[in-house]
Amino acid sequence: MNVTAPVEVKMRRIAAADNAAIASVIRQVSAEYGLTADKGYTVADPELDELYQLYSRPGCAYWVVEQNGEVVGGGGVAPLKCSEPDICELQKMYFLPSARGQGLAKKLAQMALEHARTQGFSRCYLETTAFLTDAIGLYERLGFEHIDGPLGCTGHVDCEVRMLKTL
Repeated sequence: MNVTAPVEVKMRRIAAADNAAIASVIRQVSAEYGLTADKGYTVADPELDELYQLYSRPGCAYWVVEQNGEVVGGGGVAPLKCSEPDICELQKMYFLPSARGQGLAKKLAQMALEHARTQGFSRCYLETTAFLTDAIGLYERLGFEHIDGPLGCTGHVDCEVRMLKTL
């Protein structure tokens, strides 16, 4: 008989001490999917090692997911740069393989969207890439709709899938 210890899962706002761990998660997942810095994916963002500071700004929030005390994923929301003031962006949603398939990304995204509503945003934008089919399916189930072109100035030129949701 196999006895598996229960996995303790926590979802909480990012702390300064989480910067290195969540940057490592983003780098690992980016490498897994071939999302390289030279293509303008998140792994190239200059703030990658300072997400706590980035998401401490007004209108921003970032959550990390811990399993048994280890950061295994995260995601956040922030105002969309170079855009209308009512549009935010769902950003930096990355989960290690051990955290996938448990509904954690859905729960985190729902928290982020609720936070965005409380901050006065009426629309949420996101960008991803076509081969992240599980992520795209999640976003569609959450009510995001595909749009033809990019919004704002994210710098993620190779993210060819753009989606928008009315909050």
